[in-house]
Amino acid sequence: MMHKCVLVLGFGVLALFSGLKIMPSRTNRASLQPQDSILIWIEEGRNPMYSKEKRADFLKKAYAVTEADAPDSLRVAYFSQLSLAYEQLPDSLLFRETNRKTLQLAQEAKDSVVQAEANWDLAGFYRDFAVPDSAYYHFAEAHKLYKALDNDFFAARMLYNMALVQADVKDYTGSEITTIRAIELLKPLDKYQHLVQCYNILGTITNELKEYERAIDYFDMALDYLSKFDEENTLDYQILNNMGIVYQEQGFYKKAIPYFQRALDDKDLHLKNTELFARAMNNLAYSKFKTENHVSLPRLFNKAIKIQDSIRDYVGISRSYYNLSEYYLSQGDTIQAMSQAQKARTYSEQSSNNKRLLQTLQLMARLEPQNALKYTQRYMTLNDSLMQEERKARNKFARIRFETDEFIAENEVLTREKQLWAGIAVGLLLLGLAIYIIVDQRAKNQKLRFQQQQQASNQEIFNLMLSQKQKVEEGKKMEQKRISEELHDGVLGKMLGARMLLTGLNKKADEAAIAQRARAISALQEVEGEVRSISHELSHAAYQKIHNFIHSIEDLLKSLQENTSIAHSFSYDDTIDWDGLTGDIKINLYRMVQETLQNSVKHAQCKNVSVDFSKEENNLLITIADDGRGFSTKRGKKGIGMRNIASRMEKLGGSWDVTSTQGKGTTVLFRIPIKKPTTPESNNGQLELEKVKTA
Repeated sequence: MMHKCVLVLGFGVLALFSGLKIMPSRTNRASLQPQDSILIWIEEGRNPMYSKEKRADFLKKAYAVTEADAPDSLRVAYFSQLSLAYEQLPDSLLFRETNRKTLQLAQEAKDSVVQAEANWDLAGFYRDFAVPDSAYYHFAEAHKLYKALDNDFFAARMLYNMALVQADVKDYTGSEITTIRAIELLKPLDKYQHLVQCYNILGTITNELKEYERAIDYFDMALDYLSKFDEENTLDYQILNNMGIVYQEQGFYKKAIPYFQRALDDKDLHLKNTELFARAMNNLAYSKFKTENHVSLPRLFNKAIKIQDSIRDYVGISRSYYNLSEYYLSQGDTIQAMSQAQKARTYSEQSSNNKRLLQTLQLMARLEPQNALKYTQRYMTLNDSLMQEERKARNKFARIRFETDEFIAENEVLTREKQLWAGIAVGLLLLGLAIYIIVDQRAKNQKLRFQQQQQASNQEIFNLMLSQKQKVEEGKKMEQKRISEELHDGVLGKMLGARMLLTGLNKKADEAAIAQRARAISALQEVEGEVRSISHELSHAAYQKIHNFIHSIEDLLKSLQENTSIAHSFSYDDTIDWDGLTGDIKINLYRMVQETLQNSVKHAQCKNVSVDFSKEENNLLITIADDGRGFSTKRGKKGIGMRNIASRMEKLGGSWDVTSTQGKGTTVLFRIPIKKPTTPESNNGQLELEKVKTA
């Protein structure tokens, strides 16, 4: 049927404009199975490759089985599909019967989707048979149902169809308002093709209202939306044809010609859209005739008529015969002009094209002055009748809109009540949640205060232990130095004197004395060497630097190697007093190195890890690199460990950077400003790190 394929704007007043395709999307019921024999018969009945009789046989089988054996839960869906199939066959009697049953079953099952579809189908059927009030009513019913279902897309499509029906009865203002309502629903959905259709009808309506500039603006908007989707179609040619008609209506025939010519320049248009091709050809011929360019006339008119007759485009053929009649009249051939006018009248009546019929009666009055009174009376009678019918239809539309608005208002009241109760429920839920959060937060705050107090106490104890250890270390060093000096200055001097005495006695000549002295001298030399060795070792131990913090890092790396198969290398600048760093640097640095190594173990799947401690101006540079699988550093998501590192670096006032390439490992660089300790107790880092490791 026409409303499911090509909706021509008006069987009457807007018949000269090419309509745009509106392809309805029927709901595929989830309960229907693709291999269902009834559905297979219905699909075969909709197959245009079969003859009408064969399609009717398939549908008859499906109808009989649905009526006799189909489960109640599926019957409404089957009848909905059958209704659409009979509409497309077409078989008006069986369509009406299946549509009526579909509506009845859908109402009983409270299936709003199928009710909306059935009303849509019935509205299209009435519009095809030029019953505008019934068509408008059922489109409005479908719109009401889709609106209740919050389906803005289908609600907008029903508004578009309602606007078409309003345009059919010259309710242009109402049609414009309805179309704008459809546009308001479609814009947020980015339904560009349907927006093209809406702006096309707005352009057509404003042209009928003789607001030509607005009409061109609307057609330009339609072309703008048309450029936003890439599907192959002929919509641009349809809109260009309509724009050419606007210029024709103004009498700008030369300006109209390029618009029709652009459509005809497409060599495949006669195959893609035969109806549009024929209409563009007729419009081009008419514009040429009006500009007194009679080349290819009347051949172009006759060619358009032949194509339109082959596809049964009675609306288009009535215009072509009318234009051809005007052409022959301009040539002074009143006989041919009258013959073409009579054909135009016949096809206008056949297609319910009342606008063309009125124009044809006026033309026939000019062609036969002797019968002008008869044609004029017929014109006036028909015009009055049409105006009366159109006025009735517009009044009915107003009543339908009023009833629909009341229904929507009632639904809105119910919706607001539901929203109110839902709001109250949500408010109570949020209140309970807020109370829970407050109580839980208080408990957490108390726990946090306790932890802070405990941390302060631990820090005080730690500082005392640190001070005590430093004093012990200083005492040990002083004692080592004292013993070294005593050995060197006391014992070693005495031994040297004894050796010299014995050396003097060695001048005696007897062999026994000589041998005895030699043994004594040798023993004294051994004591002297041993004492000197001890003295040197004690002195070296007293003055060398013992890097307790570095030992802690080495212990961490040894633990890593013992617990995993990962080899490690560690280098550091020995000139830096690592134990002289402040406590917060040592604690946080140790934790950051520990976290980085844990990440290498858990995520990198590496075999080797290298750690380097160095200095750059007033900054410590800590570099940790592995040869693992790496990762993409562009990922926005960070784990808890990385967030902890970032927090520690912020406390230290430093910066850090992660460089990683997938398959080539990861390198982490910490840059930490060096801060001098404010108290002597901060100089020793080993006790501090022991506290950290046991925490």
